[in-house]
Amino acid sequence: MERERERPEKTYFFDKRENVKKFLYGFYSFLVLLVIVDLFIEKHPHFGFDGYPSFFGAYGFVGCVLLVLAAKYLLRPLVMRREDYYDE
Repeated sequence: MERERERPEKTYFFDKRENVKKFLYGFYSFLVLLVIVDLFIEKHPHFGFDGYPSFFGAYGFVGCVLLVLAAKYLLRPLVMRREDYYDE
């Protein structure tokens, strides 16, 4: 019988802490760049308040937070089962 060779465990890009730091630095730099570019884009607001810089980003973030809170406090009590539901 042939013994199986022990292979070294494969390492991936995000396994190294310095690669994660590089990725986050690039990601945050890109976000700052998007906010800066948003200041120079001509907007055609329909209502007025939607012409503020980064309005749609803030609107999407607040909407996402409200959806999570609604799911946690409103929807969860409606669909949640007892802890011993499958033990019966």
